[in-house]
Amino acid sequence: MKVSPTYYDEIFSFKGEWDMPSTCGLKIRNVSGKTYVIVTELYQDNPGTSVTYAGRSLAEQICQAKQLDINAICYLECNPDTNSKLSFYDEEYFEVDFNADPQHRYRQLPPDEVKLVISDLNLDL
Repeated sequence: MKVSPTYYDEIFSFKGEWDMPSTCGLKIRNVSGKTYVIVTELYQDNPGTSVTYAGRSLAEQICQAKQLDINAICYLECNPDTNSKLSFYDEEYFEVDFNADPQHRYRQLPPDEVKLVISDLNLDL
């Protein structure tokens, strides 16, 4: 279940739950004045908290490290394709709105929208 490096530009180290050292893949793209922050789950290459469980704390740590305004980013979580036979490891993207109520915080992007995001952000996946 190795994650292809095409999913990220850098490995970002962050403090996960209970300050557990954790890592994720990170891509930041600015398109038409909008900043997209894409965090990718690294599965077994992440010694700590997953990107989903890190949530807003991870977004805040990225924004602080990269001098970004958390209220001015589009935050996407990626569960990358690992070519596993288990559907749990199929590629999925979620847009996260930290200001929404818990029921509406995560929105899974449908495959057609994922294709648009990938092409608009010039991601080579």
